[in-house]
Amino acid sequence: MGAPKNGAIRLLFDRHLRLEFRGAKITTDAGLLAVRELDEMMGLTDMAGDLIIDKRTGKNIQHRIPGLLRQSVYARLAGYEDTNDHEGLSRDPAMRAVIGKRALERTAASPGTVSRFETDILAQEQNVDALATLNSAWVSKAASLSKAKKVILDIDSSESPVHGNQEGSAYNGHFCSTCYHPLFCFNNYGDCEGAVLRPGNVHSADGWEEFLEPIVKRYREMDRKLYLRGDAAFASPDVYEYLEDNSILYAVRISANQVLYREIDHLMTRPVGRPSRKPKVFFHSFSYQAASWKRPRRVIAKVEWHEGEFLPKVGFIVTNMTSSPEAVFHFYNKRGDCERWIKEGKHALSWTRLSCTRFASNRVRLALFVLAYNLGNFMRRFALPSEVSHWSLSSIQLKLIKIGARIVSHSRMTIFQMAEVAVPEKLFRSMLSRIHRLGRACARAPALSL
Repeated sequence: MGAPKNGAIRLLFDRHLRLEFRGAKITTDAGLLAVRELDEMMGLTDMAGDLIIDKRTGKNIQHRIPGLLRQSVYARLAGYEDTNDHEGLSRDPAMRAVIGKRALERTAASPGTVSRFETDILAQEQNVDALATLNSAWVSKAASLSKAKKVILDIDSSESPVHGNQEGSAYNGHFCSTCYHPLFCFNNYGDCEGAVLRPGNVHSADGWEEFLEPIVKRYREMDRKLYLRGDAAFASPDVYEYLEDNSILYAVRISANQVLYREIDHLMTRPVGRPSRKPKVFFHSFSYQAASWKRPRRVIAKVEWHEGEFLPKVGFIVTNMTSSPEAVFHFYNKRGDCERWIKEGKHALSWTRLSCTRFASNRVRLALFVLAYNLGNFMRRFALPSEVSHWSLSSIQLKLIKIGARIVSHSRMTIFQMAEVAVPEKLFRSMLSRIHRLGRACARAPALSL
């Protein structure tokens, strides 16, 4: 390998190849421009200026709150989860372009500025609440664009392992790790309604009512019919009574016991005849009242006999829905989407990377990851044409956001010459067309009150 006088690098295996490093003229994240267009059409990050309190008093403030929020959120969506990554991102043309007008004329915020923004400004209690309000406003904005009158909520907890002495982390026997134990809620469109960071040793349903109440109130004001799904961690009479008092239809898995097994004793005998390769499935609906319940409720059992297995697979669901047992179980089984979305947040965005020492700072990090997730999910919902609508968040990140581009600057215009690999020009134009139609729909939608 040689180094010519002009600074280019030659490769010995092929003397016709030459490498040049032009960081200020090349970007690997040009797809963020499409995300920024969606952001502009929906008015998302601009809401931050009205919600986040900025106590900086200096006269030489270079970076305003909306721009700093864009830099923090967009970086996470592009796969840069640490503030140290902003050393290079501050000079990246795509990042500078999406932050704000005239941003290409100067660098974006430095790692120190971004770190102070996240651990000082946003970590103030009123701004932690403001981030939750901002996320709710984003999801409400997306919901206002849908004519559907039904919203399905999935509530679940997850594990965020830690590898240091983070405040609030603790050993969790279920996950067999030292971790945080955040609680998430998603709707049936894949939007994350909210997330709350909790110590690692709390119960899976700890703080469920305080977490769920603002979400329920928001959809009640939007006149939407609510449904809720939850696993056995939320099988509590307090949960059932709250949902029933708020006219929310629910399906919650409950743990088996001897009383429940007696109700399905007639289904526990292996069917006669040669076992079929296709599982034989039986349902049974009955009324049941546990000792801690104030009144009986409907319970549905599902018994599956599989070829080659000695005992059947049995599951119980408590519900206030009047649909057939098959329909209720079909409805409940779709909560697997919630687990898939949590995995997307873990693998595509690394939202388990909560590495700050202070608990408040890690609350901010999780909130920023949730905003980045929702921004990516809005791209999936509103911008992707039908032929790529199946893309996961990882696919959006790798195929769309990670588009390489060469930057050509003129006196009145900056041109991004985009690479055509996974996303050709026709597909990119189609995405922008959908985003612009979305912008017209947003303009007609009623204004949200923050």
